Amino acid sequence: MPITSRANAMPLPPISSIEGTRLSLVPVAAEHLDDLLVVNGDEQVTRFVPYATWTCREDGERWLARMTALVEGGTAHQLVLRRKLDARVVGTLLLFKFDEQSRRIELGYALGRSCWGLGLMQEAVTAACRHAFGAMELRRVEAEVNPVNEASCSLLTRVGFVLEGTLRQRWTAKGSTYDTNIYGLLADEWRAAVSPPNSRSHV
Repeated sequence: MPITSRANAMPLPPISSIEGTRLSLVPVAAEHLDDLLVVNGDEQVTRFVPYATWTCREDGERWLARMTALVEGGTAHQLVLRRKLDARVVGTLLLFKFDEQSRRIELGYALGRSCWGLGLMQEAVTAACRHAFGAMELRRVEAEVNPVNEASCSLLTRVGFVLEGTLRQRWTAKGSTYDTNIYGLLADEWRAAVSPPNSRSHV
């Protein structure tokens, strides 16, 4: 079977929103930058992300331009976590490196420090995986995490991701070189986890 070229590949289908209990995941827009400045202006939040801590709105505008170009390339969705309680944006979730032939995508995320420990990112990642394995009909979702980021490693495990290995000295960023844990979640594993053991499908 011939390999599908990127030029002829279909881009990711659009996402208007992904709904959770307390959050809506919606495409990022300029109107979200003020809220995101609070999130990404915190060095504790940006410690494990590849970009520098924001110091002004212009930093956010440059980030938005990069994300817009990535999305327009057809291989990514940059979403924000909008809290239903007050419509505030409290974090981001990126679906990227979409591989149409392999039906695979990678996941990245960041959450404002005031929301840590409330289960909001677990809700967001769970909702994103439900959409990926449902509407998007993907086969695999991946995530790379610095092993030092114990909270993120624990989160992925709780959602159902499997630690598949560690790549030594995988990345160099912000003046340091670090290992990366590789996590993967398969569609079959997801369906098995969300379906009761004795349930049956009816056609």
